Amino acid sequence: MSRRRTLSTKKKLALLVSAAAVAGGGAFAMASTSNAAQTPRTLSAGDSTVCQGLATALGNNQKFIDGQRAAPDAQSAARIANREAVIAQIKVQQKASGCTVGESAQGSQTTQPAQTAPAQTAPAGNAGNAGNTGNTGNNAGGAAASGQQVCNGSTVTLSGEGGAPAASSNQFPAGTKLKVTNLDNNKSTTVEVTGVSGSCALLNNAAFEQVREPGKFLIRRALIEKVG
Repeated sequence: MSRRRTLSTKKKLALLVSAAAVAGGGAFAMASTSNAAQTPRTLSAGDSTVCQGLATALGNNQKFIDGQRAAPDAQSAARIANREAVIAQIKVQQKASGCTVGESAQGSQTTQPAQTAPAQTAPAGNAGNAGNTGNTGNNAGGAAASGQQVCNGSTVTLSGEGGAPAASSNQFPAGTKLKVTNLDNNKSTTVEVTGVSGSCALLNNAAFEQVREPGKFLIRRALIEKVG
């Protein structure tokens, strides 16, 4: 009659503990790998043109709100509420694009190719600055002749507002017509200024779609002309 060899209770426990340790270690390694793969790096404005454009748009809207709070009028509360809704939408776009949510940047100045028509703009550093409404930048913009290049070096972003193609500006009064050309793809749009913003030309969604490059929220090389 054959004898069945049996393991002692201590040996059984030792084997079970070893197996559990191996399995647990494997599960931990898999979980760590999975978590690493599911945690993408958050991009900043310096890493991505999309993130920079969104940060600039958010900054322009924040500057506009600050200006309204500093010098309120009868319509300021409504304008602020509208821009706060725009900022909320921009933050949604930042999250969807993998950008740092809430990152803000003010409209920047970039070198623009020389044009045949001389520009009459505010001194360097004044163009695109919110809070300067009514100062030298405004006067220079409003005095520009029809068909003349203005806001030389300004970048262009979107306001996040809906409606028919339009623009807002800190240099031109409502009713002014501006032609904005994206020199990177030669697309242009002519829009009417309908409100105040924190930059020379801030396009609403419909206008920006007419000149944008796919996936970009910033026009670095823009030609802005006053046409009416």
